[in-house]
Amino acid sequence: MIKVLYAASEAAPFIKTGGLGDVAGSLPLELQKQNVDIRVVLPKYSSISSRYKDKMQHLCHTQIGLAWRRKYLGINKLVHNGITFYFIDNEDYFKRNNCYGFDDDAERFAFFSRAILEMLPLIDFYPDVINLNDWQTALVSVFLKLQYRQKTHYENIKTVFTIHNLKYQGIFDANITTDILSLDRHFYDNGDLEFYGAVNFMKAGLLYADFLTTVSHSYANEIQNPYFGEKLDGILRMRSNELTGIVNGIDYREYNPRTDRYLSVNYDIYNALAGKAENKINLQKRLGLPLSRSAPILSIVSRLVETKGIDLIIRIIDELLKFEDIQLVILGTGDYAYEEWFKGLQWRFPKKVSANITFSNEMAHMIYAASSLFLMPSRYEPCGIGQLIALRYGAIPVVHAVGGLHDTVYPYDSFSNHGNGYTFCSYNAHDFLFAIKRALETCTDISLHKKIVENAMKADYSWSESAKQYKRLYTDLAKNKEI
Repeated sequence: MIKVLYAASEAAPFIKTGGLGDVAGSLPLELQKQNVDIRVVLPKYSSISSRYKDKMQHLCHTQIGLAWRRKYLGINKLVHNGITFYFIDNEDYFKRNNCYGFDDDAERFAFFSRAILEMLPLIDFYPDVINLNDWQTALVSVFLKLQYRQKTHYENIKTVFTIHNLKYQGIFDANITTDILSLDRHFYDNGDLEFYGAVNFMKAGLLYADFLTTVSHSYANEIQNPYFGEKLDGILRMRSNELTGIVNGIDYREYNPRTDRYLSVNYDIYNALAGKAENKINLQKRLGLPLSRSAPILSIVSRLVETKGIDLIIRIIDELLKFEDIQLVILGTGDYAYEEWFKGLQWRFPKKVSANITFSNEMAHMIYAASSLFLMPSRYEPCGIGQLIALRYGAIPVVHAVGGLHDTVYPYDSFSNHGNGYTFCSYNAHDFLFAIKRALETCTDISLHKKIVENAMKADYSWSESAKQYKRLYTDLAKNKEI
């Protein structure tokens, strides 16, 4: 049985700020079903709920070196849904209100990366492969190759580095090379760590990991080009033979309209239109919108930031609301200017718009179930989770055909009856508006809309197939096979 340690800075249900948390919380479950001995390691943040912390078992504690520092390392264990989770405990670093965004993030996640390697003999688990995720764990591959490879039991460990979002790279002052990372200055001067006069954790991970993955096929290709490459496209082209895209999935137990406890009426593919109509009425009542079975609900469940295409929505939504019999429901937080703009939109169109500037998991489920169309015009999108959930609930996605959106949403063709959504290729407001209007035309034709809803709900974006690809990658890498 292949042994894998999955290292991440967040994982649902313990702590989640974005898509990484969803992946780290659900992919290991499917890998375990496929006979992989997989365990997960996370920081023990103070914001983890006490209902989980109270169940953790303290395994051991020690002190480890971080350059000239001696730092406490505690290891806690919790088995959740059959998966063993290890929590790295150090209150100096992880007793914070948030996961990221602190002045000492370089030191915090350098410690976490070193603690992952120091933990192995203490838990008597030496994996065949360590799957690293984003910049917060990127240094594991660096430390492993430069400082641990000659140690007993470490010599055959391989690393996979998964890029969830290339934009966030972990860029810090060059002095940390020796002062925190305890690496010879040579590894900065030769370009392995150096990035425009700073240290770049992501770059180091791309260079030192044995294999690279990212979260969709299209994104794997896009990031090898300057527009999407975030100044690392040269390295990614250099390593293109060791880079592949594996599309993310979602947990079909959590996102299941047939059993979802948050819905007023449960439904499946056979009674989807009727079930969604009842959930629409319930949502309209809850949000104070006029009750209407005929008015399509367009929804946005998203971080309200520029990269999610919010500017495109702002440019076109007035025209839609003035001339179309629709309702718009927004759920999310983000940039203050966007939050205030959507509040103002609700004030101007109180009978058509509900702007919920918060996040609620319960409300999100209700919105997916009630929506006719789901808007996701991201400027770039490594994979995306929202469109996968929308498909599962029969909310037809209207998306910018980029990254994971391109790989999961296929334009509906009324002649062949193939396709599960609507896409636009050029990132501009006119094309986005045209795609929405095409989708709205479909909504007025019940038989046509029923067919596209069926197509959407038939699409399988569970973790099953993606986990098979990860298992195959781990196995071939551990056996030194050509991948």
